[in-house]
Amino acid sequence: MSVRHGLLALLSRGPRYGYQLRAEFEASTATTWPLNIGQVYTTLSRLERDGLVSRDDQGDQDEQGRVRYAITPEGRDELDRWFAKPVSRADRPRDELVIKLAMAVTTPGVDVAAVIRAQRSATMRGLQELTRALRSLDTSAEAAQRLVIDSMIFHAEAEQRWLDHCEAVLARPSEENP
Repeated sequence: MSVRHGLLALLSRGPRYGYQLRAEFEASTATTWPLNIGQVYTTLSRLERDGLVSRDDQGDQDEQGRVRYAITPEGRDELDRWFAKPVSRADRPRDELVIKLAMAVTTPGVDVAAVIRAQRSATMRGLQELTRALRSLDTSAEAAQRLVIDSMIFHAEAEQRWLDHCEAVLARPSEENP
């Protein structure tokens, strides 16, 4: 789930308040994924329940009643697993890959090139499977079956082109990157 892992990525930079997390998440995703503050606090509660975040050790609340959260070692392990695991096409109600790369670029210590390579390999394997599936359809197959497989192939090809673009953008000297 991208919100869960996105919040962990932001907390890996240091303790944050819920409103800070919301603002930084939206900024990291170019506001293409607005978050409801209630979703942030619900997610933080679940992360705390699961031992992945804790309330910052500077007390439960500040003078304004805000609570700062910090990532735990278990949370860092979970974040590392998320960055290492390729995103399945089935796991994208919102484009988790885009969110993952946006967070990877802004999270210190993440090997963004490795994240891209892992995704490229997984996407290529999927593309090969789809191509085999398309070839195995007999001539009497429903047009809908062909169109669905074609759509999935086009998405995978577009993802490969986008990953090429990401590598090219990240390879430019930092003064060229906006």
